[in-house]
Amino acid sequence: MRSKLLRGMMVAMCCAAVAALAAGAEEAAGGPGTVFKDDFIEKLAGDWGISRSHDGGITLHSLHAEWVLGHQFLRLTMRHMADRPEYEAIVMIGFDPAEKNYIAVWCDSFGGKFAAIGTGRRSGNSIEFTFQYPDGPFYNTFTWDPESRGWTFRGEAVGKDGKRVLFAEDTVRRP
Repeated sequence: MRSKLLRGMMVAMCCAAVAALAAGAEEAAGGPGTVFKDDFIEKLAGDWGISRSHDGGITLHSLHAEWVLGHQFLRLTMRHMADRPEYEAIVMIGFDPAEKNYIAVWCDSFGGKFAAIGTGRRSGNSIEFTFQYPDGPFYNTFTWDPESRGWTFRGEAVGKDGKRVLFAEDTVRRP
């Protein structure tokens, strides 16, 4: 009787272990029914103010970030604070578990010609997204500062000499 009970417990434990492994494999594969959970990217959710340094001037923008599409993407909605916005963007940040890359789909007021998909990997408190354009790569590095509890987004193009050139730098803080 005792051995049947032990055997039944062992079978139940093995079934539970197989189910847990299968669930882990499904989550690692991504796709329908899975949720993209990332404590690092989660820090970006919510409402922010942006001070953008670009072409020697400073402009103010708003940023709203929320989870969408079944918690698969963090959608960033950025908007210049002027009555007639000079710049607006919608950015969708997700993760490709197979490639272990973050994905950023960037659409903005520059139009469809400049819409792009960037990929990046996390290194410490930063993710450097690389966007490939016909005239060369563009880099946008998102860096979290734990002390200020804010972000810096640094956009860099590649100059004719092959060196990176600052395009814009955003200081992102809670309002």
